[in-house]
Amino acid sequence: MKILINIFFILLVLIACSKKEAVKFEAFSPEAFAYDIGDSWEVNATINVRGFAKSEKDDQFLVSLSYKVDLINPEGETRKDIFSDFKEVNEKEINDVQLEAQFELDSSSVHGKYKLVLYIEDNISNNSISTEIEFNLED
Repeated sequence: MKILINIFFILLVLIACSKKEAVKFEAFSPEAFAYDIGDSWEVNATINVRGFAKSEKDDQFLVSLSYKVDLINPEGETRKDIFSDFKEVNEKEINDVQLEAQFELDSSSVHGKYKLVLYIEDNISNNSISTEIEFNLED
């Protein structure tokens, strides 16, 4: 009986150690900034994503992500879908993907703290996440 318990314990430890820890679908390292380009502002934002599903074909992995951005101005007004795009990556190894957004605001935009709300969808698993990035418009 003691031998069976020891074997069971060893098998349990081996199974627990052999499982890969799943990476949660998440966004990280957000950055956003605005440049005054004279008669308007150019807004740039980047964010990295990991934990997405991958499909495999011919020793290559495919990742497919869609994303859109809402803009919230200092007064709290929201402009929906100010930017939208998708990104597909097909490589031998993919751990994370960087998403980029770029758009312009006209010169009448008020100065202050703005917020970007990014909605990101994994087109393979249909998982989705959202995150916020802040930036300032100032002279």
